[in-house]
This record gives sequence, C-alpha cells and structure tokens, in this order.
Amino acid sequence: MNPDMFRQTEGPRCIYVLDDDPDVCQLVCSTLQEFGFEASACHTAAALRRLLLVRVPDLCIVDLGLPDADGMDVVRDLQTRYACGVMVLTGRGYLSDRVMGLELGADDYVVKPFEPRELVARVRSILRRHERSQQTPSPVRSQTAEFGGWKFLADSNRLSSPSGQEWTLSAGESRMLLQFLQRPNRILDREQLCGERDLSPLDRGVDVRVSRLRRKLESDPQHPKTIRTVYGAGYLLAADVRWL
Repeated sequence: MNPDMFRQTEGPRCIYVLDDDPDVCQLVCSTLQEFGFEASACHTAAALRRLLLVRVPDLCIVDLGLPDADGMDVVRDLQTRYACGVMVLTGRGYLSDRVMGLELGADDYVVKPFEPRELVARVRSILRRHERSQQTPSPVRSQTAEFGGWKFLADSNRLSSPSGQEWTLSAGESRMLLQFLQRPNRILDREQLCGERDLSPLDRGVDVRVSRLRRKLESDPQHPKTIRTVYGAGYLLAADVRWL
C-alpha cells in the first residue's frame, strides 16, 4: 500500500487548516474544536507537508493565497496523493479561484467571512461522502456499460470516449455515473445521486460531481445534452445504455 494514502481513522476526525493568516487559522480551528474535531493549523505549504509526513488527516482546509506555493498546486497534490477530503477557503471576490479549485478535485469551498455553523455543516458533508467512497460499491449487472459511443468500465472506474480518450474517474464520480447508467432517461434527485437521505441544502457535492462528469461527457458543458438538468427536480442521463 502506498504510505502516502494511509490515513488514521480512530478518534476525533483530524483536520488540517492551511492559511497564512494566523487569525483566520485560529478562528477555523477553534470552531472545529468546539464541535469535536481535532484541528491543526499551518501557515505555509511547507508546514502542511511536514504534517502530512506524520499523519494524513480526514480533511484539509486550504486557503489559495499562500506565501510559499500556489494554492491550486496544493489542492491538486492533496487530491492525487492523499486519501483525504479537500475544502477550499477563499475570499468572496475570487469566483474563478473557487471554480478552479473544484475542478482540480476539491470537495467544496467556503467563503470568508464564513458562518461557523455553515463551515461545520460543509465539513461534515465532505466527511460523510468520503466515508461512503471507502465502502464497497453496490454490485451492478455487468462491469461494462456502453452509451452514446461512450464506454464505462465499472471494475476500474475507467471512462472511454468515442474517440478513444480515457479518464480514470474518482470513486464519487464513478458511483454517480453508475446511478445514471442503471436508471437512464429517468429524473434522479440529488439524494438519489449521492445515496443520502435528508441531504443538506448546503451540500454542493452532487452539483460538483455532475459538473466534473459533464466536462468529460459533453462537447459543450455549458449546454449539456447527455446529463441534463431538470430544474426543481434533479438530473437525467439522456442516453440508451447497453450492458456488456
């Protein structure tokens, strides 16, 4: 097993907070500790890397404006090397940074200044999703699905385009795509797509994963034809599916 992927799971959930502003770090850490989390602050990317050598946390909260590294590179590294959630912490005016952070693999973002209860709600939502991603997925009728020229191999999370381009989907993206493929041409609400009842209105996980899938499946993600939005109801996979 890759040691970089090892994460301790016993005891309070461990969260690292990376922000070069000590006051922000103190506020975030104290808020998390108040709700029973174990929170550690670091003010540089180098300090975060040292903490990661000792223990991989359940979640990293990362400010994108860092003195010694590009915050986007930190998000990308966390997403690809470590089995932990990633939340972006950003200023209200930096919409493009928030979008880019999500595209690089962050699970969610929170905007400064933030409401403590909203922060905790988003943290809990990310942790629940990561718990589910480590569980054994439900069996499917077959391991390979074809739809609209695309092919999805469920046993390896590989998605192939009609032109032969391939992607390896994350566990969350794969579970969502399977939900669509098992029930094509049907409206699925957000709770069905994430497998969680009473989903918090603050939870952006479903919409983030839909956006990631669209960037792979759609020729124009802004005007999707394969994964369609049914306003007020959910999403629909507009394709015929054949299981091999």
